[in-house]
Amino acid sequence: MMVMTAKVDMKKTMLALAAVAALIVSLILLLGGGTGAEETGAPAVSDNDARVKFLTDFGWDVTTSPKESSQVKIPEDAGQVFQRYNALQKSQGYDLSQFAGKKVMRYVYQINNYPGATAPVYATLLVYKNQVIGGDITDTAAKGRIQGFQMPQGSSVTQSTTPPSSTAAATQSTVPPQATQ
Repeated sequence: MMVMTAKVDMKKTMLALAAVAALIVSLILLLGGGTGAEETGAPAVSDNDARVKFLTDFGWDVTTSPKESSQVKIPEDAGQVFQRYNALQKSQGYDLSQFAGKKVMRYVYQINNYPGATAPVYATLLVYKNQVIGGDITDTAAKGRIQGFQMPQGSSVTQSTTPPSSTAAATQSTVPPQATQ
């Protein structure tokens, strides 16, 4: 029987282990940091009250229960419609391209105080892991428009006299992400 012995330098071993640990931490920070919603800086909206508060912080008076809530998938292919919608999102500090291919929740609330509204106006929130990742305000009037969450400048806010109506079809077309079945 043959026995071999080796002398191990503890100082070199500890340095090697420290280098491996530093490499692992670096890889986690670089690759594992990801683009999750936790990094958006948006407030947590884990329940309906928090989503309503998010909108009221912009000055909107909304119906407190959503007109619609559904799961949608952010498109992987950035077509022209998605790019235009994402440009709106980028203008308000969001970027939906980070969530391409992911399923997110879409909540639609009726706005009751949109300045000069002649048709229903809706707020759409896109939420991923309890964080707002995007959304819009949509005026469904014939010459209405889609805008970011900010209240229009130079308009006095008045209570809308438009009665609630079911215009899910109008709001369906405002957000490019496709509903999943």
